Amino acid sequence: MSFGLTEDQRAIQEMARRFAAEKLQPGAAKWDAEKIFPEAELREAAALGFGGIYVRDDVGGSDLTRLDAALIFEELAAGCTSTAAYISIHNMAAWMIDRFGNEEQRQRFLPKLTSMEHFASYCLTEPNAGSDAAALQTRAVDDGDYYVLNGTKAFISGGGRSDIYVCMVRTGEPGARGVSCIVVENGTPGLSFGAQEKKLGWNSQPTAMVIFEDCRVPKINRIGAEGEGFRIAMAGLDGGRLNIGACSIGAAKACLTIAREHVATRKQFGNAIASFQATQFKLADMATDLAAARLMIRNAAAMLDAKHAEATMYCAMAKRFATDAGFAICNEALQLHGGYGYLKDYPVERYLRDARVHQILEGTNEIMRVIVSRSLLSGSFLD
Repeated sequence: MSFGLTEDQRAIQEMARRFAAEKLQPGAAKWDAEKIFPEAELREAAALGFGGIYVRDDVGGSDLTRLDAALIFEELAAGCTSTAAYISIHNMAAWMIDRFGNEEQRQRFLPKLTSMEHFASYCLTEPNAGSDAAALQTRAVDDGDYYVLNGTKAFISGGGRSDIYVCMVRTGEPGARGVSCIVVENGTPGLSFGAQEKKLGWNSQPTAMVIFEDCRVPKINRIGAEGEGFRIAMAGLDGGRLNIGACSIGAAKACLTIAREHVATRKQFGNAIASFQATQFKLADMATDLAAARLMIRNAAAMLDAKHAEATMYCAMAKRFATDAGFAICNEALQLHGGYGYLKDYPVERYLRDARVHQILEGTNEIMRVIVSRSLLSGSFLD
């Protein structure tokens, strides 16, 4: 891959950076404290093309690359990590409809999603099916022109607020081959939601269980053929993992910047703590890990764009490394602040709380290791 950005990519990056600084960062602390879902700002992001970043342009998408998306999410997350992560999830759901839906479905759902007139959620995880996603139990029973859904989805970003829920449900045999993908629209009889979850972070986006009780969904809302749902879900996760990794990098970059400014002005023993070699080494390690994570995310994004045979493995490697490194950098930035870093008057603790969940979602980092080890043991990675 080329390590330089094109002129267009630099323009995209700068647009996202400016939007994050002007529209996301000023409200981030309030949204976190008061658990506000910033709908107006999300729709402003969509007006810039961030509601359908890699959706085709005939339905209002920006038709950009996964590398372009990585640039965008890094910048947005530096403004508000929680809000940027929701935009990532919305984009993943929209892309799945764009990539695997038929033309009628694309025209029906996507114009309102790319403008964020409607918000979208991705529904895979269940109370008893987290890392073992193929064991999901939510069932869709054939009933003529409808499916009747029964079951529960857990930890759903946008749960209770989104207009569109892209759901993985069981229409057939146990295991991955019996899973199908169905779009459930808010207001469908039999669709309800649990109480809003009380979370460590990600407070600018609602999170709740999505519950189906004899929920009748028309078959025309099925994306792809029966039994293709697990493949669709995994394809969506490749890009979602890159976006979440990029969000971790954005949080880490913001924390490193804040820490650098703090150590330059904070004095102990008569000197700015930036003058201490221990501090300098710490900053150097943080910057090095940030640069390495950024390269891994951008390389994996380029491989996904190129449809490389090992793209899934490289996405898993990049997600694991970037989310681990991103959280560690946020944590080191808090340490450099001393007791002040633990106070909500300072933004570092919010970035740390928001970045922590990135090591869990879109496949835990333990599952990322499983994906990488399988490729390694098959010999394909070494080739």
